[in-house]
Amino acid sequence: MIVISDTTPLRYLIEIEEVHILEKLFGQVIIPEKVYEELQGKKTPQKVKEWIQSPPSWLEVRQADLSLFTPERPIQDGEREAIALAIELKPDALLLDDEDAMKEAYRLKIPFLRTFRILEEAAKKNFLGDLTKVVEKMSQTSFYMPPNELIDAMLERDRQRKEQKERQAHAKPAEDED
Repeated sequence: MIVISDTTPLRYLIEIEEVHILEKLFGQVIIPEKVYEELQGKKTPQKVKEWIQSPPSWLEVRQADLSLFTPERPIQDGEREAIALAIELKPDALLLDDEDAMKEAYRLKIPFLRTFRILEEAAKKNFLGDLTKVVEKMSQTSFYMPPNELIDAMLERDRQRKEQKERQAHAKPAEDED
């Protein structure tokens, strides 16, 4: 599976100490050089800077060929490089959260996942502890949170999944009739 990430998903998953879910979900994640640089920026939390200075083996940094992509919308350099890399590598998913970058990915038919979708997928596969607590941790960062209705719907789906698993775990097998 080929997965490329922009800065935002990595930064905030590191910040809330849930970045391990990327390896569990995708195996390997590729980032362009600009994203690597952005994860060490002046305003980046120290925890994130320390993490990227000793990146795990599942994270790969690659140079993007910017000649492959000219954006139609104003996007930042990390997003531009991530999309250029996606054009070149044809990934299974591009991880990003910026609205204009998502519109560019959509225009180019590049499949993408937002951070909260990644969190929900990880919860479905039991790679996270309590999704409600994870959402609470995210709300304490500078991450631009989705509307409450979307978060509430995601948490409701998670609650229903857990209830269904609980029911299945306690369901008695049907007894054989004579």
